[in-house]
Amino acid sequence: MSVQTCLAGQKATIELTLNGQRRSGKAEPRLLLCDFLRHELQAFGVHVGCEHGICGACTVLVDGRAVRSCTQYAVQADGRDIVTVEGLAEAGTMNALQRAFAKHHALQCGYCTPGILCSATHFLRETPAPTEREVRDMLSGHICRCTGYASIVAAILEAADAVSRGA
Repeated sequence: MSVQTCLAGQKATIELTLNGQRRSGKAEPRLLLCDFLRHELQAFGVHVGCEHGICGACTVLVDGRAVRSCTQYAVQADGRDIVTVEGLAEAGTMNALQRAFAKHHALQCGYCTPGILCSATHFLRETPAPTEREVRDMLSGHICRCTGYASIVAAILEAADAVSRGA
């Protein structure tokens, strides 16, 4: 049954690109994208916090844009390109942003970190030389109970600088 003709209680086949690989799975029309990614496609870096789009823990990149996966249905992702934290760098490596997070200890429990990394990736593409104020504004869409944000801000600013220098 296709996404267009799927009725309540029936499952549609969702086909998408997840972290560079074509993937498919089944989803009822009401299944949230975050739950589809975690439970059907085993993308466990997608964390579910508030289920209302407030905390940012479930943020993923959909067609290159940061999206709260708890506010979208899986059927809306059919045919899309999805990147989770697992796809931000080649397997076994870290990108400049992830290296800066490690250097600045920009995480503690790590629950919010995947969503912040996805948002920051989109943000840095749109704003390659951000000010501290701009970074803090972007982070206002994420709730982190552990770090106090100072180390996260420093890491994002350092990553922006490293990318601008080609490092």
